[in-house]
Order: sequence, then structure tokens, then C-alpha cells
Amino acid sequence: MEKKHPLPPFTEKTALEKVRLAEDGWNSRDPERVALAYSLNSKWRNRNQFINGRDEIKKFLAEKWKKEQEYRLIKELWAFRENRIAVRFAYEYHNREGQWFRAYGNENWEFDENGLMRWRIASINDLAIDENNRKLLFDQGRRPDGYESLSELGL
Repeated sequence: MEKKHPLPPFTEKTALEKVRLAEDGWNSRDPERVALAYSLNSKWRNRNQFINGRDEIKKFLAEKWKKEQEYRLIKELWAFRENRIAVRFAYEYHNREGQWFRAYGNENWEFDENGLMRWRIASINDLAIDENNRKLLFDQGRRPDGYESLSELGL
């Protein structure tokens, strides 16, 4: 059986590591890579969409990143216990017309014994912003070590 370390039960150190690995994966904008963090039968509620299983996750992410261009994300640990982690996050992107947005949200995650996420509940709000109000200014891809956290950015 495939395993995705770190495994539950989480400590503060392993919860922080799990959050950073999730952020790095999503910042890759690679649906195949990201989907490997989820169990084969993973269930999502993402805004008003219900997504079930890796195939639907890959399809959802491919469509998401076609629409959300120059995507950059920061996640921050909010709480953890045993096999659950709560995060808050912000990401910025622009649409095909060039309008920039900042999306804010919270996610609740539940993991199976192999460290694969089996349940993801995401609540997300989008705010249109001017390009000069962007705060996530690192190059696309992995956020550099030492880059400000959400709290440090005032988000």
C-alpha cells in the first residue's frame, strides 16, 4: 500500500511538514503530482463542488489551473489532532482577462493510516484585487524558504 509521509498521528513538527508538502504540491500546479497525496476514494467539498476520487481530483485541478493563471499559494497550520489538520490559506491568480484575485480560505483535512488525505473540506472566498496590491510575489513554483508567512503578510 502506498504511504505518504509524514503519517498520523501528527505532532506539531509533522503537521507543519504535511502542510508545507501540500503547499509545495499545489504550487507545482501538476494535477498528477497533487492527486497522489489523496486516497483513491478521497472525498472533497470545494466551495460548492463535491469531488470524489483521484480521477475527479485530477480533472478538477487541470480545469482550475487553466482558469487560475500565475497561481501562487501559501498555507498555514491552524490546528491539528491525531489524523486531522486544519489550515488557513491565501492564493493569488489572474483570470484570462488579466483580472487579479486573492482567494482566502480554510481547509479541514482527515488522513488515513497511510498518510493519504481521505477527506478535504474547503471554504474559499475570492476578492478581486489590483495587480499592485498583490502580496504573493515569489516566482511560480515552490515558495522560497524564508518568504513571509500569511501572518507576516497580514493575511
